[in-house]
Amino acid sequence: MRHSGGVSTADLLLALDLLGTFAFALNGAFTAVRAVRLDIVGVLALGIVTAIGGGLVRDVLIGAVPPAAFQCWPYLAVSTAGALIAFFVARPSRLLLRPIIVLDAVGLAFFCVAGAQKSLEYGLAPAAAIILGVITAVGGGTIRDMLIGRVPSILTNDLYAIPALAGATIAVVVAPAEILAVPTAVIAAAVCFVIRMVGVKYKVNAPIPPRLLREDGSDG
Repeated sequence: MRHSGGVSTADLLLALDLLGTFAFALNGAFTAVRAVRLDIVGVLALGIVTAIGGGLVRDVLIGAVPPAAFQCWPYLAVSTAGALIAFFVARPSRLLLRPIIVLDAVGLAFFCVAGAQKSLEYGLAPAAAIILGVITAVGGGTIRDMLIGRVPSILTNDLYAIPALAGATIAVVVAPAEILAVPTAVIAAAVCFVIRMVGVKYKVNAPIPPRLLREDGSDG
């Protein structure tokens, strides 16, 4: 296990996973309150699924079973706490939009790095680790969107998977160089977060097929 200034890779992975879990639990629960106005059971369910869904998929694919969320009690505790906080502090829907977007970007940033680094720890090749970093980041949100009946963000032209791909790539490319793990993780997560928020602020979208772009223009 690599160490960084007294912090082991395992400690770093756990911290990133728990931070991402908390952010996504808040995000999923806020989304439930804003989009479909579920009761407390629905809010808890959507918050927890959003928080641990991507990690569950990652752990099953890399053979880390039972998944970390079922072995380490803080995962369920943190996701439940995040969902409950969102339930009790909920405000009218227009006031929830900004917190939902920011929390989604935070969870995306932490999870893409944690997923990529954990995949490397389990001996996966760099390309596979990058893919699993993206899956970890977008998996919970994808399950959340499907449960509330809307097209998942990763399948639209919104900048969602691209920031996760950038963060996971930085984490994987820099990792073999034995650079301090914590600074690397912070930089990779920050890049993901900034790209996502810039895309939101300036309405930057991922490319779509040129023909569709021309058709959209002609419709206007």
